[in-house]
Amino acid sequence: MTLVMDILEDLGYMAIEAGDSAAGLNVLQSNARIDLLISDVGLPGGLNGRQMVDAGRVCRPDLKVLFITGYAENSVLGSGRLAPGMAVLTKPFSIETMRLRIHTMVENAKLP
Repeated sequence: MTLVMDILEDLGYMAIEAGDSAAGLNVLQSNARIDLLISDVGLPGGLNGRQMVDAGRVCRPDLKVLFITGYAENSVLGSGRLAPGMAVLTKPFSIETMRLRIHTMVENAKLP
């Protein structure tokens, strides 16, 4: 189990783990309930994290997304901007910072 999965479990959330971008996109295109997608920017499986999210948001336009990256934020942005409901957490970060970001994004997703 990864650190992110441990944090989610400690916070009381259920999580679905995908091994690569292709598996992640399959989950996004399924009927699974997803309140928040947490993805590294660099992924195996043919798509990077941003490409996977953009493809997944076709069927889930309001999906909340937390990107994790060891690079500068503009590596996620490319030449554009993050869409509403997207955020970036740049490595290194503390576990508490990640816990707070996850909690805030999930709780804000529940608001009307």
